[in-house]
Amino acid sequence: MLLSALALLPAANVSAATNDPVKTDSGSVSGVAGTSAAVRVYKGIPFAAPPVGDLRWKAPKAPATWTGVRKADQFSATCMQAPYPEGSPYRAAVAEAVSEDCLYLNVWTAAKSSKDRRPVMVWIHGGALTRGTGATPTYDGDHLAEKGVVVVTINYRLGVFGFMAHPELTKESDRNASGNYGFLDQIAALEWVQKNIANFGGDPKRVTIFGESAGSWSVNVLTASPLAKGLFVRAIGESGAEFARVGALADAEQAGLRFQKSAGADSLAALRAKSAADLMKVGGGGSAPVVDGYLLPKDVRSIYADGKQNDVALLIGSNANEGTAFAAPNVRAEAFKTQAKSRYGDLADAYLKIYPASSDAEAKVSSAEAMRDQTFGWEMRTWARAQNATGKSKVYLYYFSKVPPGEFGAKLGAYHASEIAYVFENVQDGTPVDKKLSDEMSSYWVNFAATGDPNGKALPKWPAYQEKTELAMGLGEKVEVIPAPHKEALDFLDAQAAKRAAR
Repeated sequence: MLLSALALLPAANVSAATNDPVKTDSGSVSGVAGTSAAVRVYKGIPFAAPPVGDLRWKAPKAPATWTGVRKADQFSATCMQAPYPEGSPYRAAVAEAVSEDCLYLNVWTAAKSSKDRRPVMVWIHGGALTRGTGATPTYDGDHLAEKGVVVVTINYRLGVFGFMAHPELTKESDRNASGNYGFLDQIAALEWVQKNIANFGGDPKRVTIFGESAGSWSVNVLTASPLAKGLFVRAIGESGAEFARVGALADAEQAGLRFQKSAGADSLAALRAKSAADLMKVGGGGSAPVVDGYLLPKDVRSIYADGKQNDVALLIGSNANEGTAFAAPNVRAEAFKTQAKSRYGDLADAYLKIYPASSDAEAKVSSAEAMRDQTFGWEMRTWARAQNATGKSKVYLYYFSKVPPGEFGAKLGAYHASEIAYVFENVQDGTPVDKKLSDEMSSYWVNFAATGDPNGKALPKWPAYQEKTELAMGLGEKVEVIPAPHKEALDFLDAQAAKRAAR
């Protein structure tokens, strides 16, 4: 009776942050104190119904409502996934508890009331669309919230649960499409933000989506999808985009049939009847966007070329040593050169000039640098140029080169995802240089979320990206404007992409 009465009463001011409990369209939630006394945290709020049983491989549905006040004091289970291998710099980022019932989000706010209307930053985690969670110590939103934004982190379905296409799924859909469920989850979370974030002191008219790696792929896809129109006004992409070929629905459906066969199921119904754990044992099943005619009418590159993207301001970039975490332990120079000749033919000499392989040691370095440029650097520059070509909103390009403290920084340099702790101001055991850089980076990100321009008082001036000047903000031992790096390599990859597109 007391809980029911609380839900009907005006919210009481029980913390230095926003009034608590907070009403959402599903019911009221009570939060917990953040690490800062000024911040209130709301953990594990459902934004969609559990995608289990008949809802497996369907677009997200609205969550159930509740009466009284729901305690939002614990993070939810992570979505189904396999753990990272031993020795991975990302292994500690994912909790052990996994479940299909995982469509929950978390909110950090230092707003004093629902009238504050603070900018909102919605974080989409990385993990190759097969791993990750919205709840890790690195993604703790306390410090960003202290700087004046409301932070939201989300979960979304992964791997086969989030991205499997199948002919029967396409047929049963009311949109003649299948796959892309993880992206539809992200859209459902953004729709939740539009409906509810004002009650947490956020401004639904100033929502920025930001993400890293597969989270940045997701940001890129959402900027291209008509389904996401109006759900955000700015976008930040850290090390990931989808301007290389996006798969066709028909091909993804065939992959879904192969997965069904591998799982020993004779129908979609039999596949749905299997436990999540059994499906995880099969492996594969989908982990990429598809052009389904619904979420993506065309591939991302074509949507941008046609000027049909959601035209929002962009802050995007990549890291100096993106490839080191993925480099093969043993790279042989002769094998590297043979592969270059097989892939690039008469242009192999030009490729090997950029990525030399006179020894095994040099080939290993070149292998990591080639991955950095092709998978990350080229994608981010292509995104910047594509927006400049057909959009009106500005683009701000960065290049992160600070080697973080700790064993992985010493081993891998400014490796893939190492910038995230600086963005969230959660660098552990950093030097004064690390702390200063983290303060500056988080300030740039918050300023951008507030106004669409990262610049602010006491920060080095960050010019908008232009193809004719090719400038980026260098985020390293110093914060300074630099020529966008690796131009010769990216120009070579541009020429190869143009060749493929012409076929």
